[in-house]
Amino acid sequence: FIIEKYNLDDSFECKLYRTGVNHTYFISNATEKYVVRVYCYNWRSKNEIIEELELLKVLKDNNLPISYPISDKNEELIQEINAPEGIRYVVLFSFAKGEKVRFITDENCFTVGSIMAKIHNVTANKKINRVNYSSDILLEQSYNYLKSFFSEDLSEMKFLKETGLEIAKVFAENNLAENQKGIVHLDIWYDNFSINKENEITIFDFDNCGNGNLILDLGYFCKQLFFIEQDKNQYESKAKSFIDGYQQFRTLSEQEIKLIPEAGASIFMFYLGVQAQRFDWSNIFLTENYLKMFVGRIKTWLDYHEN
Repeated sequence: FIIEKYNLDDSFECKLYRTGVNHTYFISNATEKYVVRVYCYNWRSKNEIIEELELLKVLKDNNLPISYPISDKNEELIQEINAPEGIRYVVLFSFAKGEKVRFITDENCFTVGSIMAKIHNVTANKKINRVNYSSDILLEQSYNYLKSFFSEDLSEMKFLKETGLEIAKVFAENNLAENQKGIVHLDIWYDNFSINKENEITIFDFDNCGNGNLILDLGYFCKQLFFIEQDKNQYESKAKSFIDGYQQFRTLSEQEIKLIPEAGASIFMFYLGVQAQRFDWSNIFLTENYLKMFVGRIKTWLDYHEN
């Protein structure tokens, strides 16, 4: 299908890389490699995908190191497959050269911060026709999805409800300026960027992009880094490098920096809600034990920043 649509030669092979909210395939031959994303049925509308791809084109035009969409022989970016469950959309992307590296260096963190700041410099004050990541979406809606699976009497559910209200209040009281809001990636961590041998970093997977406070991206990266680095001295060093890299190209207010704990927690709550929203027979991990583990992580993160 891809060979025909994109005028590739028959030397290309297709391999499934991973399944998830979307399905990812690698298309490659001896000299070239591309990524194919097959969006799951009813996950994104065609208009939402168009908005994502338009953003990527703008970032590419600004010479930012991101994976970008590739047009087919008719200059179209989106394909449609009539799957048994209904229409599914398909996009071909450039391959982000390098490897995923779980334990990144201080230098890598500085670079990620610098790239994120450059992206935010392009997206600040701008909006796309996609979700607005308000407290209602990040916190309240996520809790409502979880209510379908877990009793509200569980201590973990009570924690999510109470903490969600507290975080929403903090964000309301710290109403950020318009230039501190814009288009966010919402999923920048080691799993969504590649590092090559020259330590160059390419960011990909903008599937969750939307509108919101730019500090959300920083909070999420820091929180992921926090749980990767068991040695919290290492975490502090790398988080500082990340923030320093960011501030080399974009200033952060003290107000924004103080919101990093709430920003990180709110996105983890949001993704817990996504797991409930996208529940199907394959999500065998969505159990009370999993909820306890996930909520325990949120508690640990918030407790650490209160001390």
